[in-house]
Amino acid sequence: MQHEITSPADLLDQNGALQQTGWARQPFLNYHRDQIKASRFRIKEWDYYAVLSDTEGISFTISDLGYIGFIAATVFDFSEAQEISNSVTTVLPLGAFKMPASSQTGDVIFKNKQLDLKFLKTDEKRTIEIFWKDFHDGHDLEGRIEMQHPDQDDTTVIATPFQNRPRAFYYNHKVNCMPAFGEIRLGARTLRFVKEQADGVLDWGRGVWTYSNTWYWGSASGRLEGKRFGLNIGYGFGDTRAATENTLFYDGTIHKLDEISFHIPEDSFVKPWQFSSNDGRFEMDFTPILDRYSNTNMLLIQSWQHQVFGRFTGKATLDDGTALEVKDFLGFAEKVMNRW
Repeated sequence: MQHEITSPADLLDQNGALQQTGWARQPFLNYHRDQIKASRFRIKEWDYYAVLSDTEGISFTISDLGYIGFIAATVFDFSEAQEISNSVTTVLPLGAFKMPASSQTGDVIFKNKQLDLKFLKTDEKRTIEIFWKDFHDGHDLEGRIEMQHPDQDDTTVIATPFQNRPRAFYYNHKVNCMPAFGEIRLGARTLRFVKEQADGVLDWGRGVWTYSNTWYWGSASGRLEGKRFGLNIGYGFGDTRAATENTLFYDGTIHKLDEISFHIPEDSFVKPWQFSSNDGRFEMDFTPILDRYSNTNMLLIQSWQHQVFGRFTGKATLDDGTALEVKDFLGFAEKVMNRW
């Protein structure tokens, strides 16, 4: 039985360990960086947004990883199976980014001579504003996207410990299916996101991580038979015996899943994948479109990533037993290995 957290409390106790482990529909647990009892090098904080339509998309990251700060953006063209990425790194931010303690309030802003990136949060709305000088081939990346985030929507929250490391934890909030609209320009190209045809997802993470780890994560947001539908699946990031992060999102409500396995071809990330669950409630095929691969290696620090965008087809079953047929549903799934 997975433990559902249902009432507000502090995330950590006086020793810097999780007071509760499990999952929640809202971020009830209060994160305070100054309550952490671990080296600042071990603290990892990030906000990641992806906004996708059926043919194109964009993603943004602002992260304070202790050793380095990492800010990135990627423009996707799913029709041509192409992506354009750029990133900026800073040395030893160690909390200088002032990442908000809550996913529900506060802004995230990074600015230097080349780049001005803002994640802004107001009532029931999240806004991204970007100006990145010479993002690609002499062209600037600029524009603005708004995402609706109704207060009454369920979301996916998980508080996860790491086995045999009492002061290590991962506190994560995933927000799926945020209707998005706006424009992003890159040279002569304009990405136009229209309500009912584009959705955003937020991955908000705060924690103290072990040095070497591998995680699997998958996400999708869109519409199924006129209802907002999304999925969040993953494992590998800690001790998930109290709860997994596996959920379905349907018409504003979370439906909790148990364990899901990623079946990735050993010889290629762009061959078809499969996903299976221990209770038969999530059985999917996944047809890749493109693999956003990166391998950042700075000796003691390494991040090896395959974030694969593609289409899900299969069956997902809600808590009441309703089986949803999913066909060619755009999303992504990834395998990430970190030494950090």
